[in-house]
Amino acid sequence: FISTVCNFMSHEKCLKNIKIPCSCIAPSLVRVPVAHCFGPPGHYKRKFCTVCRKSLESPAFRCEVCELHVHTDCILFACSDCRQCHQDGHLDHDTYHHHWREGNLSSSARCEFCKKTCGSSEVLSGMRCEWCGILAHAACYVIVTPECTFGRLRNMILPPNCVQLFSRNFSKLHCFRISENMQTESDEDDDVDGSTQGSTKDIQISTDSSKQTLKIFDGNDAVKRNQFRLISVPRIAKNEEVVEAALRAYYINDDQQEYELQTFTQQVLLSDDVINRNDAAEDSNLGSVFRESVPEAWIIRAKPKDEEVIRIYPAWLKVGMAYVSLRVNKDSTVQTVIKEVLPLLGRQTECLQNFKLVEVLMGSKQVQRMVLDNQELILNRLKDIRKTSIRQMNQTRFYIVENSKSIVQVNLFIGGLPPQLSPEEYTNILKEELAIKTNVVSVSHVYQAQGAVVLQISCFSEAERIYMLVKDTVVNDKPLNAVVIPAVMASKIPRNCCPLLVFVNPKSGGLKGRDLLYSFRKLLNPHQVFELTNGGPLPGFHTFSKVPSFRVLVCGGDGTVGWVLGALEEIRHKLVCSEPSVAILPLGTGNDLGRVLRWGAGYSGEDPYSILVSVDEADDVLMDRWTILLDAEEPAEGAENGIAEPEPPKIVQMNNYCGLGIDAELSLDFHHAREEEPGKFNSRFHNKGVYVKVGLQKISHTRNLHKDIKLQVDQHEVELPSIEGLIFINIPSWGSGADLWGSESDNRFEKPRIDDGLLEVVGVTGVVHMGQVQGGFRSGIRIAQGSYFRVTLLKPIPVQVDGEPWIQAPGQIIISAAGPKVHMLKKSKQKQKK
Repeated sequence: FISTVCNFMSHEKCLKNIKIPCSCIAPSLVRVPVAHCFGPPGHYKRKFCTVCRKSLESPAFRCEVCELHVHTDCILFACSDCRQCHQDGHLDHDTYHHHWREGNLSSSARCEFCKKTCGSSEVLSGMRCEWCGILAHAACYVIVTPECTFGRLRNMILPPNCVQLFSRNFSKLHCFRISENMQTESDEDDDVDGSTQGSTKDIQISTDSSKQTLKIFDGNDAVKRNQFRLISVPRIAKNEEVVEAALRAYYINDDQQEYELQTFTQQVLLSDDVINRNDAAEDSNLGSVFRESVPEAWIIRAKPKDEEVIRIYPAWLKVGMAYVSLRVNKDSTVQTVIKEVLPLLGRQTECLQNFKLVEVLMGSKQVQRMVLDNQELILNRLKDIRKTSIRQMNQTRFYIVENSKSIVQVNLFIGGLPPQLSPEEYTNILKEELAIKTNVVSVSHVYQAQGAVVLQISCFSEAERIYMLVKDTVVNDKPLNAVVIPAVMASKIPRNCCPLLVFVNPKSGGLKGRDLLYSFRKLLNPHQVFELTNGGPLPGFHTFSKVPSFRVLVCGGDGTVGWVLGALEEIRHKLVCSEPSVAILPLGTGNDLGRVLRWGAGYSGEDPYSILVSVDEADDVLMDRWTILLDAEEPAEGAENGIAEPEPPKIVQMNNYCGLGIDAELSLDFHHAREEEPGKFNSRFHNKGVYVKVGLQKISHTRNLHKDIKLQVDQHEVELPSIEGLIFINIPSWGSGADLWGSESDNRFEKPRIDDGLLEVVGVTGVVHMGQVQGGFRSGIRIAQGSYFRVTLLKPIPVQVDGEPWIQAPGQIIISAAGPKVHMLKKSKQKQKK
């Protein structure tokens, strides 16, 4: 047997065991309506559409927060059953139930209960809870206890009932801070909204002369947008058959006796179009020429009723989706409905004025709520909805809600402002640039060092206006950026929970960052995953500033790790958990710090779930950080008429190493090559190849760096041998995994550790020597070990710190230990796989 609505297939003998609801009743099973978060369309291989259960060949949509996949023309029929990742003032509760999603599991997935496989790559099959990841057959999942404990990652997940976000007008992409210009694999640019005509792919216009193809609209809204679905029926079909086929095309399960089809001539459509969309006017003369080939168009209309039964859902229920059914007639108003419903819910003693009736449209992209006027006639309201769209009627619910004083509070993080100003100056800039209304907007936090503020806004439209305006605002030639920030209610976080704050740099390491962002949003709460290209690390640290204990995972190269550690250093004093441990998922080219902490040389597509498990089991280690003070004595070149200010001293933080001379020169050439053609640098291997090529050009260099610099270690002058490069190392891995210090023991120096408060100083004699170190044949020339260094440059020399190169003018460089050591996470040994 095959379902004529959603294509579900079953043997005859299995019909009695089917537990899967059809797409036409899916809206009635939603517990808490939560809209999905759709990015731009893309190509998804071996995935199936949740609505029509067929595979996705053409560009399709997926939700960025849950496993929902749909065709472009099925998207309207998906209902709002996304994961509830935060509380938004509607239907909030603290107990969490499993959030089941059907299908798109790997074919090796096994059911938790009967231990047989439940996944498939041929059809939509098997169920998975999108919080705890438990898998089950459709027949088995019914017996699972409804409460969800968030599974193996429960200590890392930010519990959704601890997050608050009022987001009425913000799109889901904004709420989860997902950048809208995501590169998708789709090469076609379809106008997605108008593409519902795409449903022709289901029904080829039949050449069979006994069949006819009809265009069906489900109401005035569809006519305005020219969104129809095609059905194919026999030419001599009875009226009932056509009505039934039309309802099925719109996933409607009702009795076809209650509906009729109104004819709809092409001419009407065009004149209607002229009113709604002026650009369609010039097509009006085509109507007559092609009249024959245009399929006939019909609109589904509901027959008027004198009374019907409606369902009313109580909004205060913490579990399940209980409702009461109520018969209404043409005299029933919203007020009489509330009056009749309260006794049925055991609230008869309460005053009617304390309740309101809310109409909720559970669309897949947006949940729209509208409070109904007390005097409105219910039957008229139903008639209006059906006239607009029969499909929308199927996705509409009525909730009875207690009137409460609703608090509106939107937090916006604004970055890119000039640093080091006072709160008043920031407020004045915002008044000038964004014309903020100070009666509804207040500055709640100021980050002076970073030039950022957090605004608290108590009016949705003002919040939306500021958010949109910030994108196009430039202050002192720097564009501002705005991020919607959720409020984390720290007091509700369970005691043993240590949520993971995830930073991903989507630009690092061959653009693997995008897939990781998507995976981590699915595995954790999307509110704990931050994209570094969207405002940097600060919005993440601010969101977690009240969390009593948390850990950090940074996905990116060594430069990204340095960026996050630097930001943490600056904002540490404002965090309740001032020393969070940091884990690394290496995405860049070098990843020396990732190697030392056993996270590997670079991400090569391991399962994101097992990465999170190893972060959970990792060990805490301390690491030194160093401050480098660069004080150029000579003024920068290009100063007019010879009188120039010397450059102010520059302060740089260092985690891994600092190189002077040849090592920095290669890095600088690579940097320039990457800036000229960034498109070529998207694979780790190509990046390494360029380093080799740049190095070959430098082989004939003469060794005289030791004549251009002087080195003082812990107040003692150190004699330099004949070298081409001088390198200060903090960790035992340099230039993608080479051991520069070497492993043999030496009674002059202590064995290096990353937390001994000492830096090792090593020399290299040139490119050939560097190549031999990389190959593991030699180590560098050991020069010194100490905790305070002064280097004097006698002429301009290339310098690099953690892979960031530049040319440093003559002057002093002072390297000393920076503040407290940082807590890093080191992958525990027994977990290391060969």
